[in-house]
Amino acid sequence: MRFGFKTSPQMTTWDDMLAVWKAADDIEVFESGWNFDHFYPIFTDDPHGPCMEAWVTLTALAQETSRLRVGCMVNGMVYRHPAVFANMAATLDITSGGRLELGVGAGWNEEECEAYGIDLGTLTERFDRFEESLAVLTGLFENDTTDFSGKYFTLKNAALNPKGPQTPHPPICIGGAGEKRTLPLVAKYAQHWNFPGFEPDEFVATREVLHARCADIGRDPSEIMTSQHLVYTADTSVGELAEKAQAQSEVGLDLSIVYLAPPHSPAVLEPLAEALSQVD
Repeated sequence: MRFGFKTSPQMTTWDDMLAVWKAADDIEVFESGWNFDHFYPIFTDDPHGPCMEAWVTLTALAQETSRLRVGCMVNGMVYRHPAVFANMAATLDITSGGRLELGVGAGWNEEECEAYGIDLGTLTERFDRFEESLAVLTGLFENDTTDFSGKYFTLKNAALNPKGPQTPHPPICIGGAGEKRTLPLVAKYAQHWNFPGFEPDEFVATREVLHARCADIGRDPSEIMTSQHLVYTADTSVGELAEKAQAQSEVGLDLSIVYLAPPHSPAVLEPLAEALSQVD
């Protein structure tokens, strides 16, 4: 199994987060680094605390590293027009030397959407918009020009140039486990699926549903990398984390992403990498 790490740009400082990424760039166990896409801190007692914007942060981190693949787990497509998003992604893929992982999701945070005047919509509306966004995104990457007419987006002879070194586009990662909308979209569009739960048994059961959706459209599910998070806090031992990673490996997970809770310090990386390197 392979490993990545994740530092959410909330309740932290740029210097602390940068120190982690620069140190991890020299540790082979970690193949990728991830952030998240929110404007307010999530799952904290202080929703108005510090939270840096995802794309600017990720772009800066890509320039400060040379080996790590870089991605956002995941970008809320409700926040940006998909054509603008495609241009941003293509440019970051270029400036990072083809290291971008393209995480996308429908969006869910009602608090920040209401505060910023962003129309999140009902669950049905946000997934209808997400499906259109994926069609727009892949159309721009895969075609010289794209025409699209939907409920939410309209493109006329739209071009994306330059497109970036990864063809036809950076690997698309879709996060979520919804059987009605999310997994069919994973089967159709994604090269990477992130299962949001933490229990291996739940992952296995949901993966079976994904494989069935792949069979519905004649797609080989082995084309889709799978990932799941582990959470590392000051109260977590590296041995405990390695045991959980071993359980993930035994059910066939491809990539385990270790979420490093703030405060961020590069000191945790070496002992963590040593423990994870023992996972079969």
